[in-house]
Amino acid sequence: QVQLVESGGGLVQAGGSLRLSCAASGRTFSSYDMGWFRQAPEKEREIVARISWSGSKTYYGDTVKGRFTISRDNAKNTVYLQMNSLKFEDTAVYYCAAARTGVPSYDYWGQGTQVTVSS
Repeated sequence: QVQLVESGGGLVQAGGSLRLSCAASGRTFSSYDMGWFRQAPEKEREIVARISWSGSKTYYGDTVKGRFTISRDNAKNTVYLQMNSLKFEDTAVYYCAAARTGVPSYDYWGQGTQVTVSS
């Protein structure tokens, strides 16, 4: 069982930066790939980024490539999402999730944190 708690969301002007954190409970955090997703009002949830259990592999959605960076600290049971050059269209609720290594689907989800980018 893994419990996930996101933090770091807030209101930021376009062009600014935010760093989201996702703290995980449980001793098996380092065995999970981790992902960040987002969902804007009236839009489908989309994947933002994913990182392998070791941190050696990352994946980014096309809309955030070059602006967002996912990272993790297994010693702290935490995954991060550094968001730079934020745009109005990045406004959404951001969720972190845990997936068994190599498995596309996610088993555990956080409650989400709101990111609002003002234009």
